[in-house]
Parts: sequence; structure tokens; C-alpha cells
Amino acid sequence: MTDKRPIIELQEVWKTYAPGKIPVHALRGANLSIYPGKFVTIVGPSGSGKSTLLHLVGCLDLPTSGSIFLDSQDISKMTENELAQIRGKKIGFIFQQFNILQNLTAIENVTLPMAFINHMSVEKRNERAIELLTLVGLEKRINHRPTEMSGGEQQRVAIARALANDPDVILADEPTGNLDSVTGEKIMGIFQHLHEKEKKTIIIITHDHEVAAYGQMIVKIKDGQVV
Repeated sequence: MTDKRPIIELQEVWKTYAPGKIPVHALRGANLSIYPGKFVTIVGPSGSGKSTLLHLVGCLDLPTSGSIFLDSQDISKMTENELAQIRGKKIGFIFQQFNILQNLTAIENVTLPMAFINHMSVEKRNERAIELLTLVGLEKRINHRPTEMSGGEQQRVAIARALANDPDVILADEPTGNLDSVTGEKIMGIFQHLHEKEKKTIIIITHDHEVAAYGQMIVKIKDGQVV
């Protein structure tokens, strides 16, 4: 039992796409509560609505109907500018394809989000980036570009970048999907550290049962509903 409020709450959330004449209901009245500091894994078949749910929680999209609360704020009614502010301050997003900029070094990738949100000096940004790259074991790779790194190293840069503005919530979409099992285990070890030591709320979408088992709470989605 906890006296804390959920950090994330979905109430009867629908998301409908209309690519043609027939609407597609990606989410159908989804309800979910996630409390601060929880490690949550989300599983379900392809097309079940997992990624749609993550994008909505991550302020990358708005629901067709229903409400989504992040830290008791109803983000489903916010403007794009307001969502961008929330994304920058409260959410760290990690993608399967890494999505780091190929023409920038590791340290440049990690300092980039700080330039948009924090009024920090360049020196302070670099200090913070080095601290985060050290946290993920890349202290000797700070000046390397993605083309000079393995997939696992690129994913670690992506994790460090997601932590740049010290977000409360880390969202990851199949973060080990493009990695071999040994590298995937190392990446999950970083998530475990962030949960246990840094007290981050972590939400991971995965098809991998071994990754799903890391979750304190495993959420199953089927046909657009949390089951």
C-alpha cells in the first residue's frame, strides 16, 4: 500500500487512427496507474497498442478521448508547446533504433537536450554529460561518433542522453531489440541501476520474456486494452 499518487494514470484512453475509410482503434478504453519509482514492463503481440500507449505517455501524441495524467497534470489537454516542455523536463525516451545523431560525438549527443531546457553553461553541460557517460560505462568513448561504436555502445549513449535533464520517468521502446543477448543484459543492468539507485520510474516495452521479467509490474496489452 502506498500513499503516493500515481505518477502516470490513464483513464478510459482511446486512440483512433483513420488512415482510410475504416478507423483503426489502437487503444480502446485503456486504464492504467503507475506509481513513482516503479519498474514496469509492457508486453503484448504486435499491433496490440503498446507503442501507441508509450507515445501517449511520452507526450509524443494526444489521445482521441480519455485522460492521461503525468504528475497529476492532464497532458491530454495540452498544446504542443506545453507537451514539448514536459517532454524535455520530465521524460527520457529511449528507442530501439538508438536515434542518436550520427554526425555528433557521444558527449555532443548527450549535451544536446540540455541546450533546449536548462540554462547551464557549456562547461556545466559537458561536466554533466561526462558524468552520465561514465555512469553507463563510456568514459573512454566520449569523443567517439556513433559510426565508431558498437550497437550496445550507441544504446548506452542514448540512455545517457535520455538522462541529461534528470527526468522522473524513463520510457524505452524495445531497447534491447537490436542487440545480442549479452549486450542486452548489460543494458538491462543499467536500467536496474537507474531504478534501484537513482529511483527512476521506468517503463519498457518488450517482446522479450527475459526483459519483461525485470519488471516489478508486468502490464499486458491485448487488442488495445490493458488486461
